[in-house]
Amino acid sequence: MYIIEMRNITKEFPGIIANDDVTLQLKKGEIHALLGENGAGKSTLMSVLFGLYRQEKGKIYKNNEEVSVKNPGDANELGIGMVHQHFKLVHNFTVLENIVLGVETTQNGVLKMKDARAKVEALSKKYQFDIELDKEVGEISVGMQQRVEILKMLYRDNEILIFDEPTAVLTPQEIESLMKTMQDMAKEGKSILFITHKLDEIKAVADRCTVLRKGKHIATVEVADVSKEKMSEMMVGRKVSLSLDKNEPKIGATALSVRGLSHIKGDHVSFDLRYGEILCIAGIEGNGQTDVVNALTGLVEPNHGEIFLDGVDITKASIRKRTELGMAHIPEDRHKHGLVLDYTLEQNAILQTYNRPEFQKGGFLKFASISDYAKKLIERFDIRSSEGHITKTRSMSGGNQQKVILAREIDRDPKVLVAVQPTRGLDVGAIEYIHKELLRQRDEGKAVLLVSLELEEVMNVSDRILVMYEGAIVADVSPKETTFQELGLYMSGSKRMEVKV
Repeated sequence: MYIIEMRNITKEFPGIIANDDVTLQLKKGEIHALLGENGAGKSTLMSVLFGLYRQEKGKIYKNNEEVSVKNPGDANELGIGMVHQHFKLVHNFTVLENIVLGVETTQNGVLKMKDARAKVEALSKKYQFDIELDKEVGEISVGMQQRVEILKMLYRDNEILIFDEPTAVLTPQEIESLMKTMQDMAKEGKSILFITHKLDEIKAVADRCTVLRKGKHIATVEVADVSKEKMSEMMVGRKVSLSLDKNEPKIGATALSVRGLSHIKGDHVSFDLRYGEILCIAGIEGNGQTDVVNALTGLVEPNHGEIFLDGVDITKASIRKRTELGMAHIPEDRHKHGLVLDYTLEQNAILQTYNRPEFQKGGFLKFASISDYAKKLIERFDIRSSEGHITKTRSMSGGNQQKVILAREIDRDPKVLVAVQPTRGLDVGAIEYIHKELLRQRDEGKAVLLVSLELEEVMNVSDRILVMYEGAIVADVSPKETTFQELGLYMSGSKRMEVKV
């Protein structure tokens, strides 16, 4: 008997069937992975189970009895909890206040926290979470915030736990700790649904894996019986190379020089990026990488320091000037800084170049030229969308939105490409494609600055790694001469080296 069954679930949105007759069966005490490309329907299916969406067809059963999940309140009543990819926490509430939020005990309108505190302390001790309950959530690390989310589920006595991409912003040590926690929970009889793109994690902890592709159920397999290569092939419908073939870099002159750059955290950052190399800035989210990138790309003006692009001082230059001098930028947040979501694909393709003669004359846009250009990018970069060049980018999958940005930035033939978390939240097929494009830029003699939280990406793609901790560069290492564990120590501040430029 299954603790949860989702039978023949169909969920539709305007113009798209996100889940097409999908069946998912979860056994008591198992860790069940949900694998699929971006837009395959994984998060939608879990949102149906958690009551965030209502399905058009199909039924949900708990212990073989049909149940109705109209909202997250119903889900909690049924013992279903969810840790979302983007945490649902109130940053100016304490850890304890966040955990009890929505299920508070009150007497005469006054919060009674004594029993809640005792229960949370016991849970924290049991799972070795070592968390300060009276700290505001905004003051604790991302890894600790995730523990708060897990404690929220445990405090509500949830027995079915949904984790949506839970390791995206964690260090190797935090990932290892989370995996152990999940295994401990499963041993106690809790049942876990685990959305991830990371095949290594599935192999490490999952018992079974359900693969979705384009909204349809492809297979449910025993993880021990299937290779990572086979799982990735089921996911994308073709063979995928999980290893990256890299030529030795041909290092040239300095392309980007940063001297004494000071940002909100107050440290002074200096480094050189050279033509023909991929230099990666690694670190846990919130340690100053975003501030450095914002200063480099012109989104903010630095307090102190200098930035030179190919010998030209661009410290106070406008974004357009940096673009004209040869800087391209794949931003961290593709929705906020990369695309205008209600513009079409072709409009997004010319956001920085609409003023060029090929796209305008006398202040009037040349629509036929813009359409031809967008079609060329769609062909060259294999961008998939429902209506081609006139598709609203909001309706496209995350992987194809990212390809629009990649195409726009690379087609301008930049000298320096700043790529910030270019594969965040993407599936293995899209990741393979983007990694190959970054390497192609490097092999053509361009300079690539990669900022990534994914240590596997950092180690596989980069030629040199800088690690940032609390606003400072604490390590400058070669991926050939370091390990995941050592990088984790630098990232957590447990180890640092003297870095000279």
